[in-house]
Amino acid sequence: MDKIKYLSRIQLFGDLDLQELKKYEPVTPMKVVEKGTVFSSPHMDQKILYLIKSGKVRLYRLTESGKEFTVDILETGHVFGEIGTFTTGSENLYAEAWEDSVICRIDRVQFEKIILENPSISLKLLEIISSRLKEVEELLEYMAYSSARKRLLFLLNKLTEKFGDKLSSSRQGDWIALDIYITHQELAMMMGSIRETVTALLNEFNGEGIVRKAGRRETMEVHSLRLKSALKEDG
Repeated sequence: MDKIKYLSRIQLFGDLDLQELKKYEPVTPMKVVEKGTVFSSPHMDQKILYLIKSGKVRLYRLTESGKEFTVDILETGHVFGEIGTFTTGSENLYAEAWEDSVICRIDRVQFEKIILENPSISLKLLEIISSRLKEVEELLEYMAYSSARKRLLFLLNKLTEKFGDKLSSSRQGDWIALDIYITHQELAMMMGSIRETVTALLNEFNGEGIVRKAGRRETMEVHSLRLKSALKEDG
């Protein structure tokens, strides 16, 4: 693996030059985490900052009834976890590899050494924290006060922003393929609903020309303009 290439993808280190990246390579060991592995939970005593060098990670919490509620799916370059007085808005959450992923762990001692050498990294982390907290607040507001239809429209819009294949849009007009395979059950867990409700709503959206799929196991495609229009109208 080219560790320098992986480090350059991380939000936290994106502004560093090659020499600085080489300096932090030894203190950011990589680990391959297999799909479905839960590698972080609220019960862990040690607080860790995680860097996603490749792959995708699902952050979720357990409801009082024991059901899983997906808060977010993060991809390559994202940072999450908490360390010292820093938190990325993902405390009290479980982290599961959505697909085979390469994850880096930084503990408090390592992180304090890094920011002492390069204070700009702490400012970058604050920017990341601010952005993530804003996203989480928006998500929770929609989940608490919106109809199931609006929650799913909002979720599809977020997934399109994060995982939309921009090249597919240039080839197919306003249709954007999602670069993530996600089941109806997984969508239900992300919007606090049940699979049957999601299936019925997606059938509605298909009839309205908002989403389409070539087959059961194919990637979902979203018509960005119709989606945004429907989300606005349902507001």
